[in-house]
Amino acid sequence: MSCLNLAIARLVNTGTDNFAIWVVKAPYPSGYVLRDCVFATELSQIWQEWQQMFAGHSPIDIGSLSTSPGVNTLPINSSSPLVGQTTSPYSSRLMQYLGISLWSWVFDGAILGSLERSRGMAMGQNKRLRFRLEIRDPDLIALPWEIMQREPGQSAISLSQDILFSRTTSEVEPLPNLRADPALNVLLVLGHDDNLELEKEAAILEKILSECSPSGKNSVSACMVKTLLQPTPQQLIQELETKAYNVFFFAGHGLPAPDGGLLFLGTDMTLNGIELAQVLTRTGVKLGVFNACWGAQPATINQQAIPASSLAEVLIRHGVPAVLAMRDEIADQESHSFIQAFAEALRSRKPIDEAVAAARQELLTIYKFNQPAWTLPVLYLHPDFHGDLIKGIDEGVTELPDTAISGLGSPIPTASLRSLSPEGKTWLLRSGVTRIGRTKDNDIIIPELYVSKRHAEILCRSIFTGTKSVQTYYLQDFSTYGTTWCLGQNGWQQILREEVPLRSGMHLKFGSAKAETWEFLIEEP
Repeated sequence: MSCLNLAIARLVNTGTDNFAIWVVKAPYPSGYVLRDCVFATELSQIWQEWQQMFAGHSPIDIGSLSTSPGVNTLPINSSSPLVGQTTSPYSSRLMQYLGISLWSWVFDGAILGSLERSRGMAMGQNKRLRFRLEIRDPDLIALPWEIMQREPGQSAISLSQDILFSRTTSEVEPLPNLRADPALNVLLVLGHDDNLELEKEAAILEKILSECSPSGKNSVSACMVKTLLQPTPQQLIQELETKAYNVFFFAGHGLPAPDGGLLFLGTDMTLNGIELAQVLTRTGVKLGVFNACWGAQPATINQQAIPASSLAEVLIRHGVPAVLAMRDEIADQESHSFIQAFAEALRSRKPIDEAVAAARQELLTIYKFNQPAWTLPVLYLHPDFHGDLIKGIDEGVTELPDTAISGLGSPIPTASLRSLSPEGKTWLLRSGVTRIGRTKDNDIIIPELYVSKRHAEILCRSIFTGTKSVQTYYLQDFSTYGTTWCLGQNGWQQILREEVPLRSGMHLKFGSAKAETWEFLIEEP
């Protein structure tokens, strides 16, 4: 898919209100263009008015620009009512005017030319352009860039049919090795919130995440949800390290703070973004979703934003592949509508940015364009992450329990491979083939020097004994130098391009004989 990355930064040596806008990544060589510009007084004024009308927090100033409070900068007649309009005509045009003003400021001259050519190239490939915006000035983070639109009557950039919009940053830790997951595996954490009835909210969210309207046979992936109510930080970390979750979902109270905000797990238990980032990246979580106030909002001092202080920014910078957070407060009903549409899109195997776009369109349809609901979700993607959360149908995914042999009433045992190192992971094995290797296209990724790209496979076969089916597992070595090992009665034995049966409790090594030890386990239901 074609990708265009744009960056905006303040020019500190040429005046506080001067900015540079340039293309960081383009799908063609001459697309890397740059221009300098000034954040105009009129744009600063309309931003202040937006905050006064829509924001649930104290306003954030853009540099040293002075504004004139109370001055209506919109070029509309705010005294004439609109037919069927439930809000004031001024508010109904404020969102559109700010969106057009932001577009005009960003996309001018060569920058617009680069966007249009990149979009044309994507359309020629019958694909959508993946457009990512990097805001390097902290005072601009809070702006609703998702509402940018070229002119009245055209879609906002985050609602476009041929553009997938997200935010990003180039100041990131390397992307960790990612599993190729066959299904959604969600850890749902409900923290402290005086406005939430936790058990009721948990039941609603579990139902929303787990249930889906299938669009066709085998088109919807499975979704497993584990819920923690007001866990301690230790309980949260232990749960993340025990199972291979690919989605972390938090609902509860949050506040902006310098180290990535504060999430309230319990009445007196908080976790900041830096602390959370460590465990999310270590346990291979691909997507963090935060239904908490101001998860995408920076902390401020004297109405000036603190650099890299929002929860979303901190998590992305630490290497979490994707973070979805709210720029401001969102009502429960709006949140539930968004989550339902988002989960359905993910389970239909859409990339994360495409799923967010679909859910955003759902919010706009239900709660109207001139209301801020559809503008609140903010998606950050790691610059090296393409947004694929789970495997597509054409990738040969074998899922449980859908692939169980029909007509058999007995439950299927669960098999896993567990690292015995102090901070090791546990990987659930497929009912077909589980691939092990160094590269990202494997199911179990071991990023070690002596591990081959395609190192080994664990095969699961159903063997019938009379009318009873028994699941059996075998290890097949494919490594370049035959560096797969199993522990037998005579010590570690090398497996040389052969297939050996696995027994529960068997110890294995991949790569060097001094590598970490893995244990194969079968747990009866």
